Amino acid sequence: MSFRTESRITIAGGVSDVWAYLCDVGRWPEWAPTVRECRVRGGGPLEPSARVDQRTKGILGTRRNRSQQVTVVEPPRTIAFAGPLGTSAARWGMELEPADAGQTRAMMWIEVDLGGPMRAIPAGLLRNRIQRVSNLEMVLIKGAVESA
Repeated sequence: MSFRTESRITIAGGVSDVWAYLCDVGRWPEWAPTVRECRVRGGGPLEPSARVDQRTKGILGTRRNRSQQVTVVEPPRTIAFAGPLGTSAARWGMELEPADAGQTRAMMWIEVDLGGPMRAIPAGLLRNRIQRVSNLEMVLIKGAVESA
């Protein structure tokens, strides 16, 4: 069982400003509710095959580490990652395009291939939760870029 979600928002800022913000992985905790700390392994740039390591907030206040592989980097328009989502495989990315008056249309997509014990979770329930979180993340990205 697989599913995909998409969240879209228009940001009052140029594509290069949004791109710069998204590529600053140290700032991901500002917009990703479960991310407490984030860095590119080895300190290198975001490029295909690089690893993005995160310390995250788990359930009941626990903390855990996760790592995602950068799969696509096409400055300043597209970036994508792949890694685990619990016991499932997931991919997510951002696509940016210029809009009128120096604005940016942004889309975040997330694809999940349910696996392991997560197959017991109704896909619609998990999809709705992921959609709510990604909608919130887009609002937070918009607020950060527009307030800069």
